[in-house]
Amino acid sequence: MNELFAKAPIKKVYFQLALPVVLGMITTMIYNLADTYFVAKTGDANLVAGITISAPLSMFLIALADIFGLGGSTLISRLFGEHNYELSKRVSSFCIYLGIISGIITSVLLLAFERPILLMMGAKAGTYADAADFYRVIALGAITIICSLIPQNLLRTEGLALQAMISTVSGTIFAIILDPIFLFGLKMGATGVGIANILGYLLTDILLFYFLWKKSKYLSINPRLMKIDRKSIRSIVAIGIPSSITNFAQTFSMALLNSSLAMYGANQVAAMGITQKIYSIVILVIVGFAFGSQPLIGYNYGSQNWERLRAILRFDMLVQVVYAVISGGVLMIFSRQITAMFMNQAEIVSAGSYMLIAILITTPVVGIILVYTTVFQSIGNAWGALLMAITRQGIFYFISLTILEKIFGYHGIIWAQAMSDLLTCLVGYLIYRNLSFEKHKE
Repeated sequence: MNELFAKAPIKKVYFQLALPVVLGMITTMIYNLADTYFVAKTGDANLVAGITISAPLSMFLIALADIFGLGGSTLISRLFGEHNYELSKRVSSFCIYLGIISGIITSVLLLAFERPILLMMGAKAGTYADAADFYRVIALGAITIICSLIPQNLLRTEGLALQAMISTVSGTIFAIILDPIFLFGLKMGATGVGIANILGYLLTDILLFYFLWKKSKYLSINPRLMKIDRKSIRSIVAIGIPSSITNFAQTFSMALLNSSLAMYGANQVAAMGITQKIYSIVILVIVGFAFGSQPLIGYNYGSQNWERLRAILRFDMLVQVVYAVISGGVLMIFSRQITAMFMNQAEIVSAGSYMLIAILITTPVVGIILVYTTVFQSIGNAWGALLMAITRQGIFYFISLTILEKIFGYHGIIWAQAMSDLLTCLVGYLIYRNLSFEKHKE
């Protein structure tokens, strides 16, 4: 492992770690599109709406898993850099079994408070039955969703990114195969969609735990090792909670955006929905590169190899910016044609292409933001990680949207994200330039 993280050429190890993460995220995106396609093909509006209403439940469980998955993996990366392998085994065991325990508790609470939660999420008389069918399956299978993310992050810290990708892709493909079988063959409706989801996660879990058991040298699934010191727990939570908040902030920003656009008509909301799906193609790859490089950053920070660390970050930013400029530029040039592929109505194509340009123009900036975010997480800078979590799609987005909408109306709403991106990048830069390893250049 030391040979890979500390000595191998940066380009080689960077792509060896990052590309499997990118491919895994692309596969997940394909599944989300396929899932939406299959459900829509039933022609049942209540079924589509019911599953849409309960979908945020999965995001909540992913956010919960991030506390132990990302929080634990960043600490373990630093421990590997320090060659503290005994504690790394204990931290991995702690994260896995705390994730399992939290999954069981969450299932019980979700099932006990099903009705108030569904009503709060927007379920109505016509959609409640389908929403509840999907909700119950996901609630019962909460542990499978949580356990699909924690070991995945942990495996990457030891350079086992390919094994993590194989597990994720296998589960996703399995779910894609099961979706139409349960929907159209067995006529199981929302329950079938939920079961396909959970069985896909279950296959991923089985493979992840197999690779942890067979391939890992410095991680452990032994429950006897799960006891760790308070300092380590604080380190996990200090980074894990900001990572978790990021998911909630995304949900908040989307709800705020849709609410603001609603007054301009359903076509504008539909156009933004299409824009977000196209944008996700670009952004998921950027996220994949960012999180794929995290173990490399954490290891070299832990070993205090400042020169190599700075070289890694320069290359990381270069990859992010070049990819963002090329992919974002192509999508901006062909924005009308791409939007028309989803819904070829003149008003929607016009609005969608305009929105796409506005949201893509700061994509290189978002790439840099994610590098800053990954650095703060990897080195255990809790305040930096927290600020990046609550600004881009939280505080700064709310402020930008409020002010720009009052001044420019509809156009202000469209350009609010770009303004928020610029402000967040500035904050990230100010924190980054004061980090200890940057001062070692002097």
